[in-house]
Amino acid sequence: MIDIDGVWVSPDLFEEHFHCDLSRCKGACCVEGDAGAPIEETEKAHLSKNLEAILPLLPPSGQEALSEQGPWTEDPTDGEAVTPLVMGRHCAYAIFKDGITLCGMEAAWKEGLSDFRKPISCHLYPIRIQKIKSGDCLHYNRWFICSPACDCGLQKKIKVYEFCREALVRKYGADWYGKLEQAAAWWLEQNI
Repeated sequence: MIDIDGVWVSPDLFEEHFHCDLSRCKGACCVEGDAGAPIEETEKAHLSKNLEAILPLLPPSGQEALSEQGPWTEDPTDGEAVTPLVMGRHCAYAIFKDGITLCGMEAAWKEGLSDFRKPISCHLYPIRIQKIKSGDCLHYNRWFICSPACDCGLQKKIKVYEFCREALVRKYGADWYGKLEQAAAWWLEQNI
């Protein structure tokens, strides 16, 4: 692990390739899994504030799940706030277009209806944040449903940290990301 201003970074972010390929995975990350997307404490207010703008873009099943469960719920395994699921399956904020699952929160943001893009956990994916005593620990989450993204990233020569640039800047700032780029260059020089 590499310490960048108190954020511990796995070298996998520098070594592995990744670039989403929605034409092949069909947005499976919004459908698969046993819990919704993690929501940070500070994101709860943003979700509540923007829910009315997001709801009309969602299918009836998502609207119903949010009406019953609220804008977030608690993961029973760890008590973490997560997005609600529709009948234990896909994210309640999911929308479906041409056979691809997309994010209704992001759709509302893109249309200028909401000032909240989506949870940072979704924006950062495939990077996952593990909270430790001294701060955040960033890991690359390998998941079989993302094998098309690994192939696409390799073809385009895009590393995980490069694919997640915008989300990393959103979370930690542009100066921090510049230090991450320097650490990546150093790491790759030392280990290739």
